[in-house]
Amino acid sequence: MPPTRSATLTEAELRLMDVLWQQGPSTVQQVLEALPKKAQLAYNSVLTTIRILEKKGYLRHIKDGRAHVYRPLIERAEASRSEIRHLAHRFFENSHEMLVLNILEDRGVDAEELKRLRQLLEGTQPDGDKGSAS
Repeated sequence: MPPTRSATLTEAELRLMDVLWQQGPSTVQQVLEALPKKAQLAYNSVLTTIRILEKKGYLRHIKDGRAHVYRPLIERAEASRSEIRHLAHRFFENSHEMLVLNILEDRGVDAEELKRLRQLLEGTQPDGDKGSAS
């Protein structure tokens, strides 16, 4: 039975997933080397977090000689949508409308953002390019 994917990623897990989404299949050492120097982690910390991500169903590994090469099983967009659904469920009674209204009320919207939102809601392109619906 495959592991059930957790709805959310911790900050540490997201940092490692970002590396894997950006550079593709990588060893633990390659992930470690791609992390920003200011937030450098120990090899064992990266390995432990990667193993957790694999158990959660976000990664899979293949053996390449003695090394394990890890690759994401989901795209960043899918993880992002999952996080949004989780947030809407936890705080907004599964209402995406309440979530969006809360965001808009919290930070306000300038005229340009409001124009883009109207265009998205009306089904037009933000640049004014109507495009075809295919």
